Amino acid sequence: MKATPHADTLQQRDSEFIWHPYSAVGAGATAVPVVSASGVKLRLADGRELIDGMASWWCVIHGYNHPRLNAAISQQLDAMAHVMFGGITHPPAVALAERLVDITPAGLDLVFFADSGSVAVEVALKMAIQYWRSRDLSAKSRFIALRNGYHGDTLHAMSVCDPVTGMHTLFNDVLPQQLFVPPPGGPIDAPADPVDIEAMRTMLHKHAHEVAAVILEPIVQGAGGMRFYSADYLRHVRALCDEFEVLLIADEIATGFGRTGKLFACEHADITPDILCLGKSLTGGYMTLAATLTRRTIGEAISAGEPGVFMHGPTFMANPLACAVSLASIDLLLESPWQSRIAAIQSGLAEGLAPCASMPHVADVRVLGAIGVVELAAPVDMPTVQPLFVEAGVWVRPFGKLVYLMPPFVMSANDLATLTAAVVKVVGRLQIEGDRCTTAATA
Repeated sequence: MKATPHADTLQQRDSEFIWHPYSAVGAGATAVPVVSASGVKLRLADGRELIDGMASWWCVIHGYNHPRLNAAISQQLDAMAHVMFGGITHPPAVALAERLVDITPAGLDLVFFADSGSVAVEVALKMAIQYWRSRDLSAKSRFIALRNGYHGDTLHAMSVCDPVTGMHTLFNDVLPQQLFVPPPGGPIDAPADPVDIEAMRTMLHKHAHEVAAVILEPIVQGAGGMRFYSADYLRHVRALCDEFEVLLIADEIATGFGRTGKLFACEHADITPDILCLGKSLTGGYMTLAATLTRRTIGEAISAGEPGVFMHGPTFMANPLACAVSLASIDLLLESPWQSRIAAIQSGLAEGLAPCASMPHVADVRVLGAIGVVELAAPVDMPTVQPLFVEAGVWVRPFGKLVYLMPPFVMSANDLATLTAAVVKVVGRLQIEGDRCTTAATA
């Protein structure tokens, strides 16, 4: 058995050669060395175990090292790991496309596979633009998005993220200039605020001639603020898009496959978008794969226009290993009592995080499905706060003002209670110093 690398050695080598996401080179922050994972726990190089409250950026819904998903990968590997998708097809891709069409909202008939969530959004935006060009309406090339929205880190996807409060303000002067409306309010089961509906109507009335689509994250705005909003608003937006003849793109990369308590968040409003983006949980967190689904009429219109094909083709499109494990993950989800599991997690999150609501530096505590959010009054000071969660035996990765949880669906009640108690403990140690939430000991 190969010896586990020493934690200090791994961290030193990592800091010398690797640039981590959303990090600065030479900033002194050290990455936590994980050497294995099983169930809902990460095993560190020093032997400690952490309960994972993030499901590895929201995708490991069945937990780690699941025997059924492992088997799906192994069986496909014996046949082939990869084959180009240009002019070739293979059984896992065909079966996965059929399954996605079957389980997503009715009317989405075509599946375009991509590499990642950001690329799925790029595909959706290009699809919308090319659709209108095929109908000789090339002026319709801009997009309406919601403030506080987030749709990815690639160039065009950044353009439909919030340009003020989002992560991409540095690039605003080089991005395509899109149109934005205020974020809608909640709660999810409340009637839409007429002010929110009117803002969208006004924007469409003024700009429909140049708008290809409205793009939004249905019901839950993810990395842009972890905000929940009214399902009724989504119904109104669907109707407005039809009235003003623009497409509706639903970005369900974070919400798809049960995270909000419905299989897809669009189901809360009983609507079908014209284009649907999926990713993250699609493979159960095993590999990178995404999918953009659309109506057959859109595909046919694009194919009838110039140049007669859709202009996109990722090298690893429909990778057989990723398609095989996606099929196994979807089967595993649908065969499980996932609705009751999500309901139990929602209840556990609500009860466990409730003590944070009375803390003076906490602005809000909110829960929907398997999503729990503690919003602070000021951004977290990551270098001082992140280690506290590790010391408490959990993996929680705050961002901005948000300390949030998106646990795997298989988390037990005891592990969930331990996870929420750790959040309460760490958040309780924080205080506002200047413009940051930091620990009382370091303030």
